Amino acid sequence: MIKETILVLDFGGQYNQLIARRVRECNVYAEVKPYTMSLEEIKAMAPKGIIFTGGPNSVYDKKSPHYDKAIFELGIPILGICYGSQLMAYELGGEVATAPVSEYGHTEVTVDNSSVIFKNVSKVTTCWMSHTDYIAKAPEGFRITATTPVCPVAAMENAEKKLYATQFHPEVMHTKQGHEILHDFVYNVCGCKGDWKMDDFVKTSIEALREKIGTGKVLCALSGGVDSSVAAVLLSKAIGKQLTCVFVDHGLLRKNEGDEVEAVFGPKGNYELNFIRVNAADRFYAKLAGKTEPEEKRKIIGEEFIRIFEEEAKKIGAVDFLVQGTIYPDVIESGLGKSAVIKSHHNVGGLPSVVDFKEIIEPLRMLFKDEVRKAGLELGIPHNLVFRQPFPGPGLGVRIVGEVTADKVRIVQDADAIYREELARAGVDASLGQYFAALTNMRSVGVMGDFRTYDYAVALRAVLTSDFMTAEAAEIPWPVLSKVTNRIVNEVKGVNRVMYDCTSKPPSTIEFE
Repeated sequence: MIKETILVLDFGGQYNQLIARRVRECNVYAEVKPYTMSLEEIKAMAPKGIIFTGGPNSVYDKKSPHYDKAIFELGIPILGICYGSQLMAYELGGEVATAPVSEYGHTEVTVDNSSVIFKNVSKVTTCWMSHTDYIAKAPEGFRITATTPVCPVAAMENAEKKLYATQFHPEVMHTKQGHEILHDFVYNVCGCKGDWKMDDFVKTSIEALREKIGTGKVLCALSGGVDSSVAAVLLSKAIGKQLTCVFVDHGLLRKNEGDEVEAVFGPKGNYELNFIRVNAADRFYAKLAGKTEPEEKRKIIGEEFIRIFEEEAKKIGAVDFLVQGTIYPDVIESGLGKSAVIKSHHNVGGLPSVVDFKEIIEPLRMLFKDEVRKAGLELGIPHNLVFRQPFPGPGLGVRIVGEVTADKVRIVQDADAIYREELARAGVDASLGQYFAALTNMRSVGVMGDFRTYDYAVALRAVLTSDFMTAEAAEIPWPVLSKVTNRIVNEVKGVNRVMYDCTSKPPSTIEFE
């Protein structure tokens, strides 16, 4: 059971999920909720602290998200960040205005080390600013605890009421001492003890699953990826032979991956699972024929998954529960409350409205990717499986821009296999968060020998990331990229051009669609 929680109230900013992630790095559980959450719901939740997130709006715009200022009288410590800091100032009688000079990016901030949240921070530190409005005057009872040359209230506090605010973003990696700020808030202001640990999560999850499921039959959606693998092993520890794992080979997997998954989880594998493999490539290709819009493709793949699970459930008899490896970034990116939908994940936003099961169980729903890996190690899953490359539920369906066909799948499988092989051979793969080849929808003229070609362009992607919510493009050595390019063009029929994606997340996503 989670004993202490930091509530993150979402006002629509792009870094909201990172706040929860950074708090959890402090071994304190954090959960993101929409700003429409009522005061009564907050009281019932009894959080140890509350964090107001950033957001794109201006607090003096009547259409912008606001909150009942009675929240400041609950006695619960509150930290406002960016828009959240301005909202705190505005609601409590301070002044918020358009800044004479906007601040974006790395900014030197001078802090007052007598503040409890800055006691472990350098007097002058680098922080990440992203604002057009600013706090022109702090509310009565607040003191200013940080400034920049153009921002008079870069941070403020009313220590007596345990109200704190920073105009900058301590949650992003660009704020050099952001971890220290959040750590001191959750421990020294909120009084947290730090009881969010993976060994406790695994133990309590197994107990909760066993109690919830009872003698019921469970069907698990197993892709062989990290998330579904951890979910499957977690369920097997809880209920054993009551669990049947269905592996749907939708024809959108990486090269040879279907056979590799069966080798690990099938009858000859290391786990006591009821394993069923469904080869459904033709079925998925038929459903995707002529479809080019990414969200439509995701939803088609998600619905077809569910239909197949329903069919398999009927074959094995009455099934009470469906288990999926949904994780927290899936939930947030698929739309949380008033947040924008970045993309629908096939196991969240892509579910059909009618599902022929008693209930869907998502045991990893509140975990970030690296927390899933920690849980996997705690469960005794082999290191190489826990740290395998992430792979989207819709598979190559979202790594093929435009219509999906069997021939395009063959192209991207072969190109991806070459890319992965050469990165491993060069020894650069271990440092990368995620890397893959994708097939663009662009065809261009080329020359091979004495002949003109008109073939596809493959795009290579490699990123550095710890949480998969933000990412930077990796600088792959040019000799490695050159070798990969030559091999793909020479060995993969239908490709005459290779490009490398240098875009970070944001503004892009890690996947292409």
